[in-house]
Amino acid sequence: MKLKFKWLFLVFFTLNFSFSQDNKEVLLTVNGDPVMISEFLRVYNKNLDLVKDESQKDVDGYLKLFTEYQLKLKEAKRLKLHEDTKYQREFKRYKNQLTKNYLSENKVTDALVKEAYKRSTIDINASHILVRLDENAQDTLSAYNQVLGLRQRALDEGFETVKAEMHNGQTIFLEDLGYFSAFKMVYDFETAAYNTPKGDISMPFRTQFGYHVVKVNDRRQSRGTITAAHIMVALKQRDSLLNPEDRINDIYKKIEQGESFESLAKQFSDDKSSARNGGKLSPFKSGQLSSAEFEDEAFALKADGDMTKPFKTEYGWHIVKRIDLKPTQTFEEQKLSLEARVKRDSRSKLINAAMVNELKKRYQISYAEEAKPYFESILNEGFFKRSWTLPEQFDKAKTIFTINNKAFTYDEFGNHLMSAQRNYSDRKASSFSNVVDNEFKKFFDKSILQYRENNLEFENKDFADILKEYREGLLLFDLMEKEVWNKASKDTTGLEAYYLKNKSKYQWGDRVDMIMATSADKAIAQKVLKMMKKGKTKEEIEAALNTDSENNVIFTKGIFSVDDGKLPSDLSFQKGLGKIYQHNDAFHVIDVINVLPAGDKTLQEARGNVVNDYQTQIETDWIKELYARFDVVVNEKALKAVKSKIKNQ
Repeated sequence: MKLKFKWLFLVFFTLNFSFSQDNKEVLLTVNGDPVMISEFLRVYNKNLDLVKDESQKDVDGYLKLFTEYQLKLKEAKRLKLHEDTKYQREFKRYKNQLTKNYLSENKVTDALVKEAYKRSTIDINASHILVRLDENAQDTLSAYNQVLGLRQRALDEGFETVKAEMHNGQTIFLEDLGYFSAFKMVYDFETAAYNTPKGDISMPFRTQFGYHVVKVNDRRQSRGTITAAHIMVALKQRDSLLNPEDRINDIYKKIEQGESFESLAKQFSDDKSSARNGGKLSPFKSGQLSSAEFEDEAFALKADGDMTKPFKTEYGWHIVKRIDLKPTQTFEEQKLSLEARVKRDSRSKLINAAMVNELKKRYQISYAEEAKPYFESILNEGFFKRSWTLPEQFDKAKTIFTINNKAFTYDEFGNHLMSAQRNYSDRKASSFSNVVDNEFKKFFDKSILQYRENNLEFENKDFADILKEYREGLLLFDLMEKEVWNKASKDTTGLEAYYLKNKSKYQWGDRVDMIMATSADKAIAQKVLKMMKKGKTKEEIEAALNTDSENNVIFTKGIFSVDDGKLPSDLSFQKGLGKIYQHNDAFHVIDVINVLPAGDKTLQEARGNVVNDYQTQIETDWIKELYARFDVVVNEKALKAVKSKIKNQ
């Protein structure tokens, strides 16, 4: 998998290019198709500062990489990978997402981004009442009145009293939501919560889930971003005799005795990713971690350097130390990330509405005035029973409206109405004229946005360039998966043969199977050494040297590589007890049970590295086949001009 992402990086950055037709001189042809000088210069100059491999900065070396990229594209199209349903679906998904970024109405987007930032600085603790209602239901008065009545009862009797009686988890929900801020709820719910004063209950409002009221229990300023360190003892241990709670309490005693938190984290924390850094975690905000209890404990620390007592989460036992706490970032620091989230959020409906209005001004649009009355005339009661069909004499080809030169037909709107029947089940809720008006607006908005999307490549060059990059990158990803990655992982015979041929590359380093006793006091370590020489067990030593108030020694056992951070760098790899070692601000007595010398890894043990290396070999051989399959002709005169231009720029 790592190799795949590495290769994609090359696709999107090292070979990130857009075609230009300004310079018509051909640099090379690949199977007869020309590649212009301008294409090569653009990709070379754009990526010159990104590449670290000097061979890629060399024009000849870069041209080789560029040519191989073209060869892979040819092969992908020869294999018709661009016609694959999965490829087309994935490309369409990306295109739709990218299009949203280019269909934004900037004024509306900016306002929503500023609003989101303001809300992100405040955490709200809320409860809500929900009366479930189908999103397309027409008769909403009953649900509205029901939630209004529950609101009044909550005001008169108290939320918890009404919750105990009325919550059924199916049609009526009364729930405590805890703290949240921007983007944690659907936009309409979020807006109602932020517009409701503390201690009050909002008036009813509707979302796709039904009618709600929201009770705001508390408001607080965002807790900011904290940097913390922790020591974790996992609940699941390889040593079945090790009790995680006892272990964390032993470590906590050592901290209280004045031993270094960072050193203890390096020595004993089961969170490998942070242990090597003294337990330090990446900065996080409230709501970012998967454990609310961990966050609450961390943010409850009052000052830098303060530490929690041991506490338990679903992952293990922890001690947390606060390193730094920073307030919420400024608007300018968060603007870009907030803008991206706004465009993905339900707020995007507001942006789309503003964009439709903008496109109406940009495009030439004409409407057939007789269209709406005609469609009203052909609707009947069957529409509300999902049994309506278009009449036999229906004129499918007739134009209902045009956008620029693109005509949209009666047939397209008629099919839209046919599909819309499922949204209307109550004749009393909608007249024929209301149905046509509502659905015409939906159909027009969808059509104009689709027209913009379909023509975006011709209207916006930046969009076209990015889309081309992704189209080709995705195609080559599928090609590499088919021709290289899957072959390497599934060709068991070839993989084994490659391993046997290159066995010397896959070696274990020296390892040691050992028991280690650790103490911050050298005198205690000396006592431990004497007791271990007399054959005393771990339990006997702990019983003799540890008390309820002081934890003087902790044992660690297992198989470790010689470069493991837990082991002293000057450890003597000989069986039996050795000297007392000083490491990680502590003293260690180590009983080496067995020394496991360097040697060959089995195929299973080395599989990850073998697969990666085998992939490289397969790709090298495959590239040679592509050169043999497709003709590549370089215009030497043009190449000389390119080199001269690059040298002088």
